This record gives sequence, structure tokens and C-alpha cells, in this order.
Amino acid sequence: MSALTLDVNGAKHPVDAAPEESLLSVLRERLSLTGTKYGCGEGQCGACTVLLDGRPVRSCRTKASEAAGRKIVTIEGLASGDRLHPVQAAFLDVEAFQCGFCTPGMIVSVAALLSAKRAPSAEDIASALGGNVCRCGTYPRIVTAVTQAARAMRKG
Repeated sequence: MSALTLDVNGAKHPVDAAPEESLLSVLRERLSLTGTKYGCGEGQCGACTVLLDGRPVRSCRTKASEAAGRKIVTIEGLASGDRLHPVQAAFLDVEAFQCGFCTPGMIVSVAALLSAKRAPSAEDIASALGGNVCRCGTYPRIVTAVTQAARAMRKG
């Protein structure tokens, strides 16, 4: 076990983690941040996506030790107090989910996209979500939510 300090959602968290332990495991089991989901465990489905220094990463394939000293944002960290992030609000507004299992990873990936591109094209959206799988097939509503969130963020 190694002593690490993780900067998660703006707060420093000292944790003990084995050298090969995943960031996902530490987030869920040590920090009780269960919004980030365990899906495939192989980095293919995107359910475990978090932001690491502003970039989407698969937390199931990222070692906790690799994240030490870097800024980690989970689905729980996107909201500001009681105010949802515009992407979270848009997903709710257009019901861009069915079972909801993929939703946290989708939202985190979209938040990263919209922080880089205020008016993403359909190709930009498809590329940003290319590694996120929705088994329920709500992709049309997800794209609608992304477009609505982008519009809301441009308005301020």
C-alpha cells in the first residue's frame, strides 16, 4: 500500500492504495463516489469516465497512483452546489437516458467536449462519445442533450 493524496472534485483526499489499484476502485470504495460506474473493466464502455486534468479518462484503466497530484473531476463534481452542470440539466430535460448506467460517463465526456468546443459539430459529438456505449440505444436523445447543453453554455 502507498499513501497518496488525490485531488477529487476540488478537495484533497489522503488514501492508501496498492500500486496497481485502479482510480475507479479508490473513488468508489474509499471515497464513496459511486456515480462513476464499473462497466466492462477494460476501458471500452466509458461508464467509468472521469476528468483528469480536464481530459476524459477511463478510471478503470487508470492507476490511482497515476492520478496523484492531478485534478480529478467525477460526475459528482460537475454540479456547483445545488446547481447542475448544463450537461447534467440537459440530460435530465430531454431524458437522454433509459437505465442510466452509461449516463455519468457520457455526461463527463460531453462536459470535456463542451469545455473545448462551444459549438461542436455532429462529427465532434460523435468523436467525443465514440468510446461511450449506451446499451439502451438512447443516442438520438443524447445528441439532442449535447446540442441543448452547448446552446445553454453559449448563452452563459
